[in-house]
Amino acid sequence: MTSEPVVASTAPLVDTHSHLDEEAFDADRAQVLDRAAAVGIWRLVTIGTTADTSRRSVEVAGQFPAVYAAVGIQPNYAAQAKAGDWEVIEALASAPKVVALGETGLDRYWDYAPFDVQIDYFQRHLALSQRLNLPFVVHCREAEAETVEQLQVAAARGTLRGVMHSFTGSLDTARACLDLGLYISFAGMLTYKKSQALRDLVRELPLDRLLVETDAPYLAPQPVRGKRNEPAFVRMTANTLADLLGIPQDELARQTTANACRLFGWTQDPSV
Repeated sequence: MTSEPVVASTAPLVDTHSHLDEEAFDADRAQVLDRAAAVGIWRLVTIGTTADTSRRSVEVAGQFPAVYAAVGIQPNYAAQAKAGDWEVIEALASAPKVVALGETGLDRYWDYAPFDVQIDYFQRHLALSQRLNLPFVVHCREAEAETVEQLQVAAARGTLRGVMHSFTGSLDTARACLDLGLYISFAGMLTYKKSQALRDLVRELPLDRLLVETDAPYLAPQPVRGKRNEPAFVRMTANTLADLLGIPQDELARQTTANACRLFGWTQDPSV
C-alpha cells in the first residue's frame, strides 16, 4: 500500500466519481479543482443522487472545463423522489456535458427506500441508458446478488454500458459484472488496512476494465483518512492499485484514463 504524498504524474488520471455539487465544496470548489489539475487529474465526473443534486451537478460541469456530470436518483433517495423528478432526470440526460446516468442501484444496508421502489428506479435508469446509449453508474451495498439479477434482466433487453462504483464486493460479483460488460471502479477503501480481501481481488481483474474514483467528499484514502476527500486524492488510490498489480503508476494511470474515455465516450487526447 502506498503512503507517499500526492505528486504530479506524467500520465493524466480521471476521477470517475465525485460529488462536487455538495456543500462541503461550496467555499473552495475552484481551488479544489486547481489542486486536482496540479497533480494531473485530467477530467472528473460529478454524480447526482437526486433531481436537485443532478441539476447542480450539471451546473458545476458547466462552470469548469474539466468537470462532467452524471444525473440520476440514488437508491437511498428513491422513496423521496417527488412527482416529476424522474422527468427531470430524463431531461437532464440530454444536457451538455452529461456523460452518464446515476448513481443508481440497490442498497440493503440502509432502509431509506423500500426495495421494490429501488428496483423500479434501477430499471428506469438501465432502460434510459439503453435508449440514450449513455453509461450508468451503479451503487451496490449489501445487495450483490439482487444487483446482478437486475442487471441480467436489463441485459436481456440489450447491451449494457456501466460501472460498478466504489466496488467492495466479491470476486464472483465482479466477474458477473464483467461478463455483462461493466467496468469496476475502486475508491479509497482499497487503501484501508482492513481491505485485504479487496486488494487480493484486484489481481484477478482485467486491467482494461478498471477505473479509479474518490467519491469525494467521502471515503478519503488512507494517507488522508478522516479528512474531506477531494479529487486530487484519487492519485493515492491509483498508486495503490498500481502497486497491487505490480505495474508502474504511470501505466496504471494511462490505462484507467483510456478506460474512462471508452466508457464515457470521450475522444480527446488527454495529453493535449
